[in-house]
Amino acid sequence: MTPRFIAKQLSHPNGVIGIVIRDLMNRHNARMNAFAVGQLQLAPSDRVLEIGFGGGSTLPALLNTAAFVAGVDRSYDVIGWAKRHFTKAIETGRAEFRQGNVESLPFNEAAFDKICTVNTVYFWTSLEAGFAEIYRVLKSGGRAIVGFLPKEKMDRMGMPSDIFTTRAPGDVVVAMRQAGFHNIRIERPTPETAWNVLVATR
Repeated sequence: MTPRFIAKQLSHPNGVIGIVIRDLMNRHNARMNAFAVGQLQLAPSDRVLEIGFGGGSTLPALLNTAAFVAGVDRSYDVIGWAKRHFTKAIETGRAEFRQGNVESLPFNEAAFDKICTVNTVYFWTSLEAGFAEIYRVLKSGGRAIVGFLPKEKMDRMGMPSDIFTTRAPGDVVVAMRQAGFHNIRIERPTPETAWNVLVATR
């Protein structure tokens, strides 16, 4: 598989190869996903949104703690998979999955207490538009978590620039601040960890 083909699947998983890519994502991103979920500091009453949930590896942990979990993803295949695997949670009103993108989230204002997204900022058309939407659907005092591999690491992977837009941590922080977020900080399990998880408050 060429880097372009892999990049397209990472940005929009579909078909049989999409299933393989989702499994690979789950394994490769396991530590970052777990760390990001931990930074949410979930409470039993929380309404949580995950943007670009891909392989869905974080959804069981979210559903085990939060009152309600919503997921939005660009891929109809990913949405279909989630609806099949979390039927009971959907039927009991504890989960909902919608097709969409971060620049136009299909939810009302102040709908969520916590929002997380991991390894999606490379595919956003605009950091400013994305964080403005996250800010809109997050309640006052709510927490936003954004995990990603920084530009200096991503650039070494040689992904096509028309699909992947690598992001410097400083640029992401500036966009979050411009959207209105405060108390923004970068968290990593260890100083040597390659990836970053940004934590911010609305």
